Amino acid sequence: MGRTILMILGVVLAVWLLFTVVGAILSMLKFFFFIGLVAVVVVLAVTLVSKMSRSG
Repeated sequence: MGRTILMILGVVLAVWLLFTVVGAILSMLKFFFFIGLVAVVVVLAVTLVSKMSRSG
């Protein structure tokens, strides 16, 4: 009986840990995607400003 309860608790803990890790990884990927998007916008802005100042 005790062994069954411990096995069920182990499975619940493993599933909880799996969802926690997957959530953390997805959160990190969203953060990196946002940083990359901001970097692309900055590079485009700098490129446009430098082209406009060079042509003028």
